[in-house]
Amino acid sequence: MSIGLPDAPAGPPVPPAAAESEPPLVVVAPRSGLAVLDLRELWRYRELLAFLAWRDVKIRYKQTAFGLLWAVAQPLATMAVFALFLGKAAGVSAGIEHYPLYVLAGMTAWVFFSNVVLAAGNSVVANERLVTKVYFPRLLIPLSTVGVGLFDLAVASGLLAVMAAWYGVWPGWSVLLLPVAVLLLAVVAAGVGILLAALIVAQRDFRFVLTFGVQLWMFATPTVYMSPAALGPTTQAWLPLNPAYGLVAAFRAAALGGPIDWYSFGVSAAVAVGLAAVGLWYFRRVERSFADTI
Repeated sequence: MSIGLPDAPAGPPVPPAAAESEPPLVVVAPRSGLAVLDLRELWRYRELLAFLAWRDVKIRYKQTAFGLLWAVAQPLATMAVFALFLGKAAGVSAGIEHYPLYVLAGMTAWVFFSNVVLAAGNSVVANERLVTKVYFPRLLIPLSTVGVGLFDLAVASGLLAVMAAWYGVWPGWSVLLLPVAVLLLAVVAAGVGILLAALIVAQRDFRFVLTFGVQLWMFATPTVYMSPAALGPTTQAWLPLNPAYGLVAAFRAAALGGPIDWYSFGVSAAVAVGLAAVGLWYFRRVERSFADTI
């Protein structure tokens, strides 16, 4: 007599071999939460960031007769205009030793700042096809403009160094602050540009606000072309709320060995970080709709 064993319980159906070979489904979705910057994701795409920056550098100087000279033309020409009209005619240069060098140092920092703001603000719209066809962190597009600005700044700083040597001006220990000033200028310029890039995607009118606003911003940053001592104590107290004010002054002081206004530098640095955080937050909040609205 044989005893029958109970049938083994039926297991889950075995998927066909074809199904086993299918790749897993990956859903790309914006991250939620309060974080404004995903550093790990940006690090994974670092090669793309470098490619975009180098591409913009090559496009900027491709088929130009004067090449890198254009990187120094803007601060040099503006220095000449300010030295001739503001310095001589308006008397702004009173009390400033080596006024042309003073203005050139300020304009070198300002041109870097303004060019990054302008390029970053228009960057997403300018890369419409890239945005709508492939996924990557959209933040890379405006961030890549910082690389172009740093390239131009390096070239223009060479002219500044030559002119400083011509006047016999040499930086002291304050030159150690120069990378910090450049970094903070890049942070606030990228932050403002990122904010405007998101606004321009939604409403093209902001392109005109960007161009006109940057022009006005320079005149609202008088440390570029005049001594803060001529502004009075009350004005000097609130002007550092303009982040470019204290950072441009710090750049000049570090490059030329002048005294550093730590109050202006500290206030402007804090405002710069705050503006960058606002720009990043808003960009991340609306970037999911770029492909549909651009």
